[in-house]
Amino acid sequence: MVELYNATVNQPALTAQMAPTLQRVAGEGNWMLGPKATASEDFSFYQERVPGLFFNLGVTPKGVDVTKAASNHSPEFYVDEPALVNGVRALANLTVDYMLASAR
Repeated sequence: MVELYNATVNQPALTAQMAPTLQRVAGEGNWMLGPKATASEDFSFYQERVPGLFFNLGVTPKGVDVTKAASNHSPEFYVDEPALVNGVRALANLTVDYMLASAR
């Protein structure tokens, strides 16, 4: 059986609430709200039950044109591993900021 995935769509209110955290962690000029795409992801199943925030972490090495870099499904894909530290920082900061806002 093939299960169809819904499009992954961030809840606008949650996106607006957490955008300042991502901006702060990523730094000036390193954050953007991406355009809507018709991509689907199994994350959409979580979003059926609770609000979810799906974001991409840029792992293309500096100096490499993102539009020419291999996609994550390619055997040529390359991750600039130091960029993963930013992902950990983002998740930690998003978690703390969300919990603090929810406690108010």
